[in-house]
Amino acid sequence: MLETATAALPDAGEVAQQAARRRVVAVISHPDAGKSTLTEALLLHARAIGRAGATHGKAGRKATVSDWMSMEQQRGISISSAAVQFEHDGVVVNLVDTPGHADFSEDTYRVLAAVDSVIMLVDAAKGLEAQTMKLFDVCRRRKLPVITMINKWDRPGLDALALMDEIETRTGLVPTPLTWPVGIAGDFAGLVERRTGELAQFTRTAGGATIAEEHLVAPSEAEALVGSRWGTAQDEIGLLEGHDQELFLAAATTPVLFGAAVLNIGIGRLLDVIVEHAPAAEARRDTAGEPRPVDEPFSGFVFKVQSGMNAAHRDRIAFIRVCSGLFERGMTLTHQPTGRPFATKYAHQFFGRERETVDLAWPGDVVGLVNANALRPGDTLYLDRHVEFPPIPRFAPEHFQVVNARDTSKHKQFHKGLSQLDREGVIQLLTSQLRGPQQPILGAVGQMQYEVVADRMTHEFNCPVSLEPLAHTVAQRTVPAAQDVLGSESNVEVATGSDGTTIALFPNTWRLATVRRNHPDLELAGLGVAED
Repeated sequence: MLETATAALPDAGEVAQQAARRRVVAVISHPDAGKSTLTEALLLHARAIGRAGATHGKAGRKATVSDWMSMEQQRGISISSAAVQFEHDGVVVNLVDTPGHADFSEDTYRVLAAVDSVIMLVDAAKGLEAQTMKLFDVCRRRKLPVITMINKWDRPGLDALALMDEIETRTGLVPTPLTWPVGIAGDFAGLVERRTGELAQFTRTAGGATIAEEHLVAPSEAEALVGSRWGTAQDEIGLLEGHDQELFLAAATTPVLFGAAVLNIGIGRLLDVIVEHAPAAEARRDTAGEPRPVDEPFSGFVFKVQSGMNAAHRDRIAFIRVCSGLFERGMTLTHQPTGRPFATKYAHQFFGRERETVDLAWPGDVVGLVNANALRPGDTLYLDRHVEFPPIPRFAPEHFQVVNARDTSKHKQFHKGLSQLDREGVIQLLTSQLRGPQQPILGAVGQMQYEVVADRMTHEFNCPVSLEPLAHTVAQRTVPAAQDVLGSESNVEVATGSDGTTIALFPNTWRLATVRRNHPDLELAGLGVAED
């Protein structure tokens, strides 16, 4: 029988109380909309950091808390999700910053399986961009409540009412602004606080490194201060619906706020909205659709695996969303996919790449389990009563490249590194029937994933690699018995995935259709989840 926690289990009331204090939130947007800057601004307002690391423009930007990988710091983009935890007004917020670049959509997809609500960040000058809509569609399928933040209102941009129309038309959510700009984008005098009717004005600080001082003006004095812009703002906001908490939680409306993350304007109000309106950690449904109450014995699932966060230790971290019960460091859990015991001797909570040992965690918390080599994204862990949460499907790869070690004497590092990246979900590792294990094929959703592979193989595993693109763009799952038939077809390559799946690669859908027509009895099915 598996060991249980060393201390007495808390009563159900304490677990429910702690879960009610938790908010698990992801930030989604198109690249360069300001996600990492927003994450840091929220930390600044929550007093979790004393000074922000962002300045005007990417060229002068220091590394933000959540962008810790060298490639992220060099390029000024997020390519890996990062988790930070902080407390504000008695509420514990687990905030997950996600990659914005489309090539890393799969990582964001995993994060969205672990959170209870999202902040949709919209660039005031660009509106709802393609990647934002792709990620929103995932939120819609998961019925996640969405808080919308219109960012960069300190710069010229679109008309505020036009943005509201776009949100409603393209997402189907009714926008319910909680703040409203007084003046146009790039030249505004402050924000109307809808709940009080007051005008909030801000004193900017150099580079937004510290919190912008906020000054509230009574409605009776606002018009004398900002002129006709006050009346225009009142008329505009009067045309829009007010906030309804039930409709928001039902993912029918989206509260909207305006601000400028890089200058820390409007961020304090967003933080209040997360605390007041974002849903608390609640029962999560298992694969059978049954909810696992938060006061049940411990359960959680892996939504991300990451190595290389600490160059000194070269350890591997599995990020776990606690779904029910109390997590206690040292407890022995059951790894659902294998049924084997899993010890939790080394457990951390993270602040970007910084970490500290965590002894206890509650439903809604994110815990990093160290050296969790047996865990993959989507795995369930539990204590006592069996549970299995829905797996996280992988995206169907659309790009394929052959990888070779530049130094053939480093075959151990070569295979260890690729296996590690496959288990993390960075790429999909395939062994070709034609090329053998010394020339694996890497499947990816986007081309930039190969840059991550090359960078990490060089710096983490000390094994530089070369990559050669293949002409294939379509992957199909098949059966081992079909290998000989498919292998005889021109421009078709057969490979085996790391999970034992037999996969056929085709140059395009036309070639796939031809093979299906020639061999109607062949078993061919789509691989993973299509990104769109």
